[in-house]
Amino acid sequence: MHLAKRLEKIPPYLFAEINRKREKLVAEGVDIINMAVGDPDKPTPAHILQVMHEAIDDAATHNYPPYEGMQEFRQAAAKWMERRFGVTDLNPDTEVVASIGSKEAIHNTFLAFVEAGDYTLIPDPGYPVYRTSTIFADGVPFTMPLKPENQFLPDLNAIPEEIAQKAKLLWINYPNNPTGGVATLEFFTELVDFCKQYNILLCHDNAYSEMAYNGYKPPSVLQVPGAKDIAIEFHSLSKSYNMTGWRVGFVAGNALGIQGLRQVKTNVDSGVFKAIQKAAIAAYNTTEAELQTLMSVYQHRRDTIVQGLQSLGWPIQPPKATLYVWVPVPSGYTSAEFVNLLLDKCGIMVAPGSGYGASGEGFFRIALTISEERMQEAIGRMKDAGIHY
Repeated sequence: MHLAKRLEKIPPYLFAEINRKREKLVAEGVDIINMAVGDPDKPTPAHILQVMHEAIDDAATHNYPPYEGMQEFRQAAAKWMERRFGVTDLNPDTEVVASIGSKEAIHNTFLAFVEAGDYTLIPDPGYPVYRTSTIFADGVPFTMPLKPENQFLPDLNAIPEEIAQKAKLLWINYPNNPTGGVATLEFFTELVDFCKQYNILLCHDNAYSEMAYNGYKPPSVLQVPGAKDIAIEFHSLSKSYNMTGWRVGFVAGNALGIQGLRQVKTNVDSGVFKAIQKAAIAAYNTTEAELQTLMSVYQHRRDTIVQGLQSLGWPIQPPKATLYVWVPVPSGYTSAEFVNLLLDKCGIMVAPGSGYGASGEGFFRIALTISEERMQEAIGRMKDAGIHY
């Protein structure tokens, strides 16, 4: 018996490795302050839970769901896109498909469009699934470095002509994981034009569209006129509504993009439990005031960790969006070395920037998914250990 050779090209999933290390240390009695994984610690809002309870008791939800998602869910997703972004022309039947969160839909999009030898254009640093899914599809990843001097936006002019000609997909993710970078509609317009020029499917992973602070409202790529000709956008309820374990979201946009994704999904999964889809509809009807109550928790945490690091000499500013703070490592350390130093000396777990790609080297990522008290404790431990920038 032998493993497929493609697995030799794929490292263990970053967060699975982090979690294993945490469990080992906890078993040894170490009090770990875990700021490595972006898994919200607060409960799902009560109005969503109430709908879920009622839906579970309804026997009509107990059978197989439609592969593409219930019609009422797809209609609710399209209406939410209209309310939130002003995108008014989505056809729920042909331009929206339900997903089991974003991760599976991202992966299945590669299977739908990438053949052996095709290039994919992926951000670096970026969500590791973009690279691994390229490899699973026998494609070739071409990385687009996200540099602080360019506000963590890719330089489209740096993509060689011969690579662009062979590329099938271009992936972006704004607000960005892990850097916290944001993009404007003007930049999205450049991306749309670029992808139209080379006939590349533009894929926008917009999982953090609602995780924004101080009044900032991240845009959708589908707001760009003509974007639907070439782009699809991925949305997830995981982070915005504290629903990571529920595994529900949707993809919207270009009809051929949705058709390809739907064709793969009908062959590899059986859809999202109907009761969860009903609860997701309730989530999309969350009022702006209720949503801002959720976001205020993360905004306070962001300010706590940024101010704490600033007090230790870090030259950082608070990000406008996402669940993360992207932090440079002190001089003399690699990302992995500094992350291990924090773990060994302080019992603090954060994610090394190098785990998100070569351009992530020199940074580490803090997730805002623990209480302010524990964040303050983490800063105190670093101060006591003499760790500063």
